[in-house]
This record gives sequence, C-alpha cells and structure tokens, in this order.
Amino acid sequence: MGSKVSLFIQCLVDSLYPQVGEAMVTVLERLGVSLDYPDGQTCCGQPAFNSGYQVEAKAAAVRFVELFAHAEAIVCPSGSCVHMVRHHYPELFKDDGESTRKLVNAVASRCYEFSEYLVDVLGVDDVQASFPGRVTYHDSCHLLRGLGVAEQPRRLLSHVDGLEFVEMRDHDVCCGFGGTFSINYADISAAMVDRKVDDILASGADYVTGCDMSCLMNIQGRLSRRNESVQVRHLAEILAATGGKA
Repeated sequence: MGSKVSLFIQCLVDSLYPQVGEAMVTVLERLGVSLDYPDGQTCCGQPAFNSGYQVEAKAAAVRFVELFAHAEAIVCPSGSCVHMVRHHYPELFKDDGESTRKLVNAVASRCYEFSEYLVDVLGVDDVQASFPGRVTYHDSCHLLRGLGVAEQPRRLLSHVDGLEFVEMRDHDVCCGFGGTFSINYADISAAMVDRKVDDILASGADYVTGCDMSCLMNIQGRLSRRNESVQVRHLAEILAATGGKA
C-alpha cells in the first residue's frame, strides 16, 4: 500500500504479551505496510500522568516525541496509550515554546490505535483473517470515549472468515481496571470485573477480544480465578490468524 508505520509498543505488550505486538506486525506486513521500530522506546508516561506526576510524565513524553518526531504514522495496540499521546501530550507542553508545541501536536496527530489505523487510514475492512469461533468484544474506556473508536474493530471482526460475532450486554461498561484504580480501589475494581465476566459468559462466546491489553489482562485474570473456559485474545491476534485459532 506504500504506507510506512513506526511501531509504538505499549509497556504491557512489550513486557508480558509480546505475541500481540508480533500479531500486529503480521497483519501490517500482510497488507504491504513498511514498518520500523524506533529503538529505546519507554513508557508513554500515562501511569505517572494519571497518578498526578506530571513532571515525570513529561520526561517520558519528551523521549517519545524525540523518537517519533519524523514518523509518518505511529501505530499502537493500545487505545489508552494513544489517548495519552494524542490528548494529554499537548496539555503537558502547553507552556513550552511555539516550535515545541507544534512538534508535539504534529506527533500527537500522527498517533493511531491499531484498528483505527487499519479502517480509518488504510481504508481496510478485510485483512484476510480466518478464526473459527464465537467472539464477543469489550469496549475499553479510553478507546471508546477518548478516541471514539467503536465501529472499527467490529467492522474488522465482521470480515474474519469463520468468526461468529456476538455482542455482549453492557459491552461499553468499564471492566474495572483503570490502571492504578484497580490497585487503589481493589474491592470496587473486583466487583466491576465480576460484572463484566458475567456479561461475557451470558453472551455464550468462546472468546472475548478488545484493543487494550490492560483491560484484557484484567478480564483474563478474573476469568482464570473463576475457572471459566472463555479465552482472551487481543484483536490483533484474531486478525493475524489465517488457518485456525490464534
């Protein structure tokens, strides 16, 4: 397609779920997209920012802007991290000089969540994936409310061969993760993820997918502790599959 993407790999994916990053690469390469991975990536600063540590968050943001300053497009398998870059970086640099603000705004405007990039930028609905199974989808909060991404993942899933999509009730209700929220308010978080798991089970799905591994990690943990058989897959893993289940 003649497009070039710089990969922005979220901390959780890099550290705990590298297969998600690999799946995203598989899909983009299948579509003929040229890829690069800027060395020295660190956290985008979201945990620090959400906890009130703006100085520390800005230090991470400075590094990010330096690394991705010349990227044609920045693609990440995490809606919450993209939301941080696109909406909060301009806030962190609002008192800097004009040239810095322009650079930050330019970088922020070129940062996309994976499904958003496929559908809205590349104009792709069908990535030639095959994934036999009954799948439901969880709308993560930052992705849905912050970026307005809801239909893009569903459009992609609707073109996956062999996949039966079922909408769970309250698909847009928070799973209770919220980063440090799940630590500071553990009891509330546990009650929220239990409700989410109940909704997933009621859908009759074999798999639950989404675009934020943080939320999926939270859901996966609760499913496991409840000894449920429903499996969790990031959207990229489903889209990367071509001959069977990922």
